[in-house]
Amino acid sequence: MAQRPTGVKKTDESARAIRFRQKHLLAIADLDRFEAENLLDRAEKFAPLLDERVKKLDTLRGRTLINLFFENSTRTQSSFELAGKRMGADVVNMSVKSSSVAKGETLIDTAATLNAMRPDLLVVRHGSSGAAELLSRKVDCAVINAGDGKHEHPTQALLDAFTIRSRLGGVEGLIIAICGDVLHSRVARSNVALLTLLGAQVRLIGPPTLMPAGAEKWGAKVFHDMRAGLKDADVVMMLRVQRERMTGGFFPSAREYFWFYGLDEEKLRHAKPGALVMHPGPMNRGVEIDSTVADNASVSLIETQVRMGVAVRMAVLEALAESGANEERS
Repeated sequence: MAQRPTGVKKTDESARAIRFRQKHLLAIADLDRFEAENLLDRAEKFAPLLDERVKKLDTLRGRTLINLFFENSTRTQSSFELAGKRMGADVVNMSVKSSSVAKGETLIDTAATLNAMRPDLLVVRHGSSGAAELLSRKVDCAVINAGDGKHEHPTQALLDAFTIRSRLGGVEGLIIAICGDVLHSRVARSNVALLTLLGAQVRLIGPPTLMPAGAEKWGAKVFHDMRAGLKDADVVMMLRVQRERMTGGFFPSAREYFWFYGLDEEKLRHAKPGALVMHPGPMNRGVEIDSTVADNASVSLIETQVRMGVAVRMAVLEALAESGANEERS
C-alpha cells in the first residue's frame, strides 16, 4: 500500500471550527482551504454511517432537495438521492426528457418554475458551462453544481480528495497524476484546483490533442509521455475518454490510444511502488484502463470512490443547509 509521504499533515483542527459560509457550491475555485477541509471533515463524520444497519438521520427533515439532471449520470444522481434521503430530506428527481424543458422551455423559465416550488437545495447537471451559476442567480435556494459542460464538477473532486485522505491520511505532499482526456474533463479541472489547494503536486498526462491550451497555468505540470508523467506518482487518476463531446478525430483509434495512454500493469510500474489507482467512472475498459488494474483490490480505489461519494454529498448538503439557515437568521 502506498505510504503517506513525510510532511503530510492531518487536517488542521481549526478547520473543524470554521463555519461553511458559501451559499452555493458551484466551483472548487470558490472555496478556500479551510472551507474545503471543513467539507472533508464533515464527510469523515458521515462515512461510518454507511456501514450502519440504520442509515437514516433527521438532519434535513422538512427540507426539499431537487435533482435536476439535463445529462444522464447514474452515479452522481443516485449518490445525491441517497445522501438526501439518508439525511431525512424529501428528494425529487426531475426527468428533463419528459419535462417542459424538452418542449422548449428556457433555463431561466425553468429556474422560475423551480423557485415557485420553494426547494431548499437544488442539484443541477447541465451540458453547458455556467448553467449552474446562472440558475444560482435565479433561485432563492442553495445550488450544487453536479457538472456543467467542461467547466467543473466540484463534488467529484471532493469525493476523490476524501478517498485519498481516507486511505493515505492526507493529500499534502502527494504526487497525483491525472491522465487521459483532460480537454473535455470537468473532473480534471475541479481536481487540479482542489488537490493543489490541499498541497498536492498534480501532473496532467495526455496526448496534445486532448490537453487544453494553457493547461500549464492551472498549477499542474503537463506531460505527453505517460511513463514519464507517472514516475514516482502516489496516485494515478484516469479519466474517461468522452467521445460524446468530440466532434473530430482526437486520436486514430481506441487501440492506439490504449497503447500510449491506457493504464495497464506495465505503465503502472513506473509510478511509486504501491501507487493507488482511481477513475471517476464510467470506465471504458481496454481504452483508458485495463481490467487487471481496475479490478485489483490492492491498488484500485474505484469502488471506494463511489462509496465515499455518498458521505461527501451528505457533507455538502449539511453545510449548505446550515449556511442557508444562518443566512435566514442574520
